[in-house]
Amino acid sequence: ICGCPPSYLNILTTLSEYTNYYHVTLLSKRLVDWLRYASVQQGGVASSGGFFTGPRIRQPGPVVELDGCVCGDFFTVLCVSQAFSDDQWMNLYSFSLLRHWLITYHNVTDGNNSTDADDRSEVDGSVVSMVSATSSSSRLLPPKERLREKSFEYCQRLIEQSDRKALKRTDTELQKACLVEAVCILDGVCVEDAGCVYRAFPCVKSLFGRLNSDLSCSRVLLPIAQFYLNHGEAAAVDSECVWRCVFGVLPAECFNDPYLAHETLSFIRANQLQLHSSVPLYSHYFPNLLKFLAWDSPGLVSDYVDVLPSLVTSGTAVELLHSLLDLPCLTAALTLQLRSACFPVSEPGGRGLSSLEAFRSPAHRGLFLFLLRGEAGSGDTMDRLSVLHDLLMEAADWSRVIQSAQCVPVLLHVYFNTVTTVSDERLLAQLVLVLLERSSLLLNIPRYTAEIHRVFSHHLLKLCKLHPSLVVEQSRELLEFAGTTTNINSKEDLYTHVVWVLGEYLSVSFDSRCSVDLVTSCFETLEAVLFEITSSGSPSPRVVTSLLSALAKLASRSHDLIPRVSLFLSKLRNGAVSWCGSEEDVVAVVTRGEELWSLLKLPSVALSVLTPPPLATSPRWHGDANAALPPRLRTLTGLTHTHTHAKI
Repeated sequence: ICGCPPSYLNILTTLSEYTNYYHVTLLSKRLVDWLRYASVQQGGVASSGGFFTGPRIRQPGPVVELDGCVCGDFFTVLCVSQAFSDDQWMNLYSFSLLRHWLITYHNVTDGNNSTDADDRSEVDGSVVSMVSATSSSSRLLPPKERLREKSFEYCQRLIEQSDRKALKRTDTELQKACLVEAVCILDGVCVEDAGCVYRAFPCVKSLFGRLNSDLSCSRVLLPIAQFYLNHGEAAAVDSECVWRCVFGVLPAECFNDPYLAHETLSFIRANQLQLHSSVPLYSHYFPNLLKFLAWDSPGLVSDYVDVLPSLVTSGTAVELLHSLLDLPCLTAALTLQLRSACFPVSEPGGRGLSSLEAFRSPAHRGLFLFLLRGEAGSGDTMDRLSVLHDLLMEAADWSRVIQSAQCVPVLLHVYFNTVTTVSDERLLAQLVLVLLERSSLLLNIPRYTAEIHRVFSHHLLKLCKLHPSLVVEQSRELLEFAGTTTNINSKEDLYTHVVWVLGEYLSVSFDSRCSVDLVTSCFETLEAVLFEITSSGSPSPRVVTSLLSALAKLASRSHDLIPRVSLFLSKLRNGAVSWCGSEEDVVAVVTRGEELWSLLKLPSVALSVLTPPPLATSPRWHGDANAALPPRLRTLTGLTHTHTHAKI
C-alpha cells in the first residue's frame, strides 16, 4: 500500500461492491495514522559534498506553517517542508480521498456489529502505530468512529491554519481549496454523527464571519451554506445572514465568475426541496440569480431549466415573467455596469456609447437600478419600459445580448409549464394580461420578438383550455387587443390565437357569466376588423379564416347574428376576394367560407359542430363497451381482412 497508495485506494473506492468490513476497518485505521500522526520533521535532504568523498545529509528541521512559523501542532496538508517524508506524503494522499471515503463506506458493517477486541494500528512496529496505539481516547472508539473523530480534528486544524497569512500567493489559493474540502468533510461527519454538530458550529460560524466580506473567498461560502442548510435547524441558529450573502451579495458582485455560477446552481439543484422548506425568502432572490444566466446564457441555460421551477411561486410569478422577458436588457445592463467601472467617462478622440452615457445619467439611473435589483418585491415591472428599450437599442446586436435572448423562449416554456401547477385562476388571469401587454414591449432583437410571440400563442391556448373562464374574465382586454388592426401586421401569430380563443371559449357552456350582450359585442368587434382589413389591403388568409371561424362560432350561439355573417360568406362564394394575394389564398378563404356558410344554413347543426359539448371534444366511443360503435368497427375490420385474404 505504501508503494502506490492512490492506486490501492482508488481500487477500493471504485470497486465498492467487493469491499467488505475487514477492508474498511483496515484502511480506516491506516487513515487515522496517516492523518493524525505524520512526522512534523522535514524529510531528509541530500546536499552536494563538494570536495568531500560523499554527500552530506542535512539534519532535518521541523516543518513550518504557511506564514513561516514553526509547526506547533500535528502535520497537515497546509504545512510546508523542503522535502516530505513517506508518512507526510501519505497524509496528503489520505486527505485528498477522505471525503469520498467517509461518504462511500460510512455504513459498511461486519454483519453482527462486533468490533475487534484487539483493536490496534496496523503499521506494526512503526513509531506511528505506537503513538496511535497509546491514545486512550482512540482505543475507546471503533475504527470508523475513530476515523471520524480524527477527521474532525484535522479539519478544525485546517480552518485554524487558513487564518494565517500565507507568504506565497499560490499558498493562499491552497488555503481556500483546503477550506472548501474541510467544511465539506465536517458537514459529512455531522451528517453521520449529529453529536458533532454542536462542536462544529462555532468553528464554521467563526469562519463565515471571517470570510463573508471577502469576495475572493466566495468559493468557500457555498460549502458553509450547505453546512447551515443541513444542520442550522438542529443547532437552532439564525441562517439569514448566510442566505443574504450567498443569494444576495455573491451573484450581484460576482455574476461574471463562471466557477461561482456553476457551483451556486449545482448547490440549488441539489437542495431545491430543502431550500423551499428551510429558506422562505429563497425564491425572492431570483433577480440576483438571473444575473448568472444573463451573463453566461449558453453555458448555464440547461442548469436554469432545472432551477427555474423552484423560483416560480404565486408571489413571484408575475415579476418573474417580466424578468425573463427583460433578460436581454439585464445582460446589457450588466455589460454597461462593468464598462462603466473600467472605462473613463469620456474617451479622447473617440465616440462613447450612448447606452453607457444613459447608464451614467441620473435621469435614467432608476431604470437601470430596477433592472439590477437584488430581490423581488419592488414592483412587477417599470413604467418607462419603452424608454429603456430605446436607450438599449444599440445593445441589440451585442453577441452576449443575442445569446441571452436565444435562451428566453426555452425558459418561458419551463415557466408556463410550472406556473399552472402553483397558481390559482386569479393569478393566471393576471398572466394573460401580461402576455397581451408585453407582446408590444420587447427589446428589438432580430427574431426575438417573433419567437416570444410564438411562445405566448402556444401557452395562451393552454391557459384558456385549462381555465376557459379566463376568456370571460379578460374579455375586455382580449377584445381590445383583437379590435386593434395594427396588431395583425406586427403580431399575426398571437393575434390569430386571441381571435381563436374568443370564438372558442366565449360561450355559456364554458362560463355561465357569458351573456348574449358579451357575445354580440365580441361579434361586432371582430366583424368590424374583418370588414376593415378586407376593404383596405391584402390581409393574410390565416387571419381572415380565423376571423370567419370565430364569427361563425359566435353566430351559432346567438342566432340573430347568423344573417350578418352569412351575408359576408355569400359574397365570398360569389368571388368577392379581390384582396387575396394569390390563387392559394383564394382557395383557402373560399373553401373555409363555403364550409361555414353550409353549416349556418342549419343553426342547430352549426351549434353542435362549431360549439360541441365537452364530451364530444374528446370522444371515446370506439372504446365504450356500452356503445354500438365498437362491435360495428370490429365487424367492419373483420370483413376488410376477409376481403383482403380472399384477394390474395
